[in-house]
Amino acid sequence: MNNHEPVATVEPQSNNRRLVLFPLPFQGHINPMLQLANILHTKGFKIIIIHTDFNSPNQSNYPQFTFVSISAGLSKSKDGSLNLDTSNYVINFLNKSCIEPFTVCMAKLLELEPVTCLISDAIWHFTQSVADSLKLKRIVLRTSSMSCIPVYAAFVLGEKSYFKTTIKEELELMTEKDIEEIHKDRSEKGNKELILYVSFGSIAQMSEAEFSDMAWGLANSKQRFLWVVRPGSIYGSQWLESLPKGFMEEVGERGRIVKWAPQQEVLAHQAIGCFWTHNGWNSTLESICEGVPMICSPCSYDQPINARYVTDVWKIGAMLDEEMNWEQTGIAIKKVITGKEGSEMRQRSKSLQEKVNKSMQKGGSAYQSLENLVDYILSI
Repeated sequence: MNNHEPVATVEPQSNNRRLVLFPLPFQGHINPMLQLANILHTKGFKIIIIHTDFNSPNQSNYPQFTFVSISAGLSKSKDGSLNLDTSNYVINFLNKSCIEPFTVCMAKLLELEPVTCLISDAIWHFTQSVADSLKLKRIVLRTSSMSCIPVYAAFVLGEKSYFKTTIKEELELMTEKDIEEIHKDRSEKGNKELILYVSFGSIAQMSEAEFSDMAWGLANSKQRFLWVVRPGSIYGSQWLESLPKGFMEEVGERGRIVKWAPQQEVLAHQAIGCFWTHNGWNSTLESICEGVPMICSPCSYDQPINARYVTDVWKIGAMLDEEMNWEQTGIAIKKVITGKEGSEMRQRSKSLQEKVNKSMQKGGSAYQSLENLVDYILSI
């Protein structure tokens, strides 16, 4: 889900229709839940967001919703460094620690006014039993690609991590002004150079050696780039301490490193020629919706499946082999940005973008699916 969702509204059948949404406190789960909330709000529903006090959403961006916080039971020592190594532990912990506070919260909300249904993240396993105990309908939001479901079903439960793969100056957070300054640079060069956008999501981590190889791969590509390096995403480093010596001098004005960037706005800019991504479903979907081809470096969970669809099914991206050295990585990046293969990927990406846009127009499949969801909720 993304900012391209249909904006058509329908008259609400009842001014008292209230929906409770409960996102998992990971950015890749919070964003699509809030996007769904926005869609349902345009359909006339009152929205209540129950969230944990761990990794809470930014309420100031959503004044149209009511937010209710519950305790996650996590100490600072437990929630201070969320990454691939700790995320499964945190998920299992939260599914136990949140049972009581969530149940109490829902019961209090129901005392005040009826709730039509609960929409919870699929990974909140315990919420079905809570909904049953309160005689409340529950809808599940699954934030990964539908393609993962048949793939997961093809493997015996309990198999160990089949899909997991190995994988000079401080700059402030990226702002829209910063973005415009970089793309301004491109227009002054005759609008010929494309920019590589690099970001690996909110929890992926890498070793110092992998970070160094990535840096020299970017340098060796000789391409302009915008690289988001999340603080704490390199083992043993706060931010850029592991950046190899001589890298900034080699890159010069070709590249910029930031702690954060408004990803969808960046991908929507005409200067972006490719997205080097870990292939989380949100990032993959945003890239598709903006017609941007991808360089794929999947880490774990559904990412290898998403990446395989990008490269082998839709053919709008290239996979970086984990055995590649930095020289080979640089060559691969250059091919996607400047080569014939990359140009063909961009054409297919734009074609897929058009299909997505059509699906969200009135009469399209995505539009109709949302209408069906609204009709179902109103029938409860």
